[in-house]
Amino acid sequence: MYQVLLVDDEILVRDAIRENIDWEGLGFTLAGDCQNGKEAIAFVKEHPVHVVLTDINMPYVDGLELSRYLFENFPETVVIIFSGFSEFDYAQKAIQYHVSEYLLKPVTARELSQVLERTCEKLDKTRKEEQKLQKLTSTYKEYQKNAALIQSKALSNLVMHSREPRESLRELGEMGITFQSSYYRVAVLDIDLYSDLYEPDLEKQKESALMAFVVFNISEELLRQERLGHAYQEGNHRIHLLLESERFEQPGNQRGIRMEFLAASRRISERIQQEVYKALGMMVSAGLGGCVSSTDELYHSWESAQEALARRYSGGGGLILDMESGKQEDHPAYSDYNIVQSRLAEAVRDHDTERAMEALDAMQASMRGELLEKNRVCLQLAQAVRQVADIGLASGLDGGWLSQEREAAVDRIAKQRSMSKAVETAKEYTELVLEALGSMSDSNSKRLAMRAVDYIEKHYADPALGLNDVCGYLGVSTSHFSTLFKEATGETFMDLLTRTRMQKAKDLLEHTALKNYEIAERVGYSDPHYFGIVFKKMTGRTPTEYAKDKRK
Repeated sequence: MYQVLLVDDEILVRDAIRENIDWEGLGFTLAGDCQNGKEAIAFVKEHPVHVVLTDINMPYVDGLELSRYLFENFPETVVIIFSGFSEFDYAQKAIQYHVSEYLLKPVTARELSQVLERTCEKLDKTRKEEQKLQKLTSTYKEYQKNAALIQSKALSNLVMHSREPRESLRELGEMGITFQSSYYRVAVLDIDLYSDLYEPDLEKQKESALMAFVVFNISEELLRQERLGHAYQEGNHRIHLLLESERFEQPGNQRGIRMEFLAASRRISERIQQEVYKALGMMVSAGLGGCVSSTDELYHSWESAQEALARRYSGGGGLILDMESGKQEDHPAYSDYNIVQSRLAEAVRDHDTERAMEALDAMQASMRGELLEKNRVCLQLAQAVRQVADIGLASGLDGGWLSQEREAAVDRIAKQRSMSKAVETAKEYTELVLEALGSMSDSNSKRLAMRAVDYIEKHYADPALGLNDVCGYLGVSTSHFSTLFKEATGETFMDLLTRTRMQKAKDLLEHTALKNYEIAERVGYSDPHYFGIVFKKMTGRTPTEYAKDKRK
């Protein structure tokens, strides 16, 4: 039976509620009644109860003050308010203090009984969850003391090469665990809720070890059924699987055994995901390492499993990331992302927010499709943000403000826990710049300057590109163009052309393996020697020195 305290300053109301409710039938016992919040606080200090039924308007300490006290000191106590006040402020404060129900007087016995019935169901559910957690805690503590812990440590030593492999194999052999399979691989399971995809609070961090123990039990049981290997714990919320295939007797069977083992590894990971979700309602991601043919090579499989799991950043949670699938190795070429960024630049120059967002969405889709790890995602988005900033600067936006917001955006991108949030940050910065551009005076000079900047962006690779080409395209004289361009951008035509070419050269030096003379040709210099002179003048380093530093 759950204990109830009734609080109301009207004795007739208390008597009516006491006599017209079937307390025992609803699962409750009326522990007492008080005429105001002051008495109620004194009562619960001596006799804690499960439920408090209280009016709001009472002398000394009213119902809301009582609710606040209970919220701060007895948060597990369920509070039900009945009151003649329907104002929003009262209901809002009641929500703030986690009041379970807010009923308006007059309250009928039937209405209150229905509320108590719902409350009993909630309390029953909470009690079951607490009992389940207590049972898990007890089981977990027992596990900490038994041989499974020793086995997990020995398996970890074998995989991580923390001890000499022969010693680890001997120790495992004494436990009845031997390895005579054809192929092996390591899988790493991580509960998404406790991973770096999220920011778990202290309570969740405390329960992570218990939940991981459940995942361990499920994994160990399924592996035993399938005779596919062993599970062991590593850290608070990660489970490792040491998977092994059957042994082949004839050389001709090797390929078939290997392919079946890879398929079985994925199937067991999917089954573990499903069973964990059934048991805990939590998603688990799995990184499957490369297949090896010796226990001596397990560390390499573990490394690739960690690398696979790191790609969850761009794919999100609940994934199975298999390093043997081949997908992870097929990254887009540098030029593919360059094309998308060109679309972004064109959209920003045209002040077209919709197209700019579409370009960033295309970039996100491409990165998600390739399951890029975090550092590559952040690099691509940082480049996109800087490109947007450069266009804003060339268009006449305040350089100090632009740079400050740009660096803040790049910093926020690096700190995001998932790719979707990082892309959202890049979008916010792009929209900010577009809004600033849209508020500028759209004078003829600005339009011509923007068209000129766009022309340079599209034709910078032409060695013969010159001032006459741009003026011919725009239909203006060279003298007039030179004046308005300098006023609009703060640079001369040649300054901007050179800076554009050097920026493209730096990108190519940093992200491709092209030779210096090839890069010179791609950015509009037919003479590699002259390209090198200009590059060093602009950057303080030769192209070779810059590439060596950036390609580390």
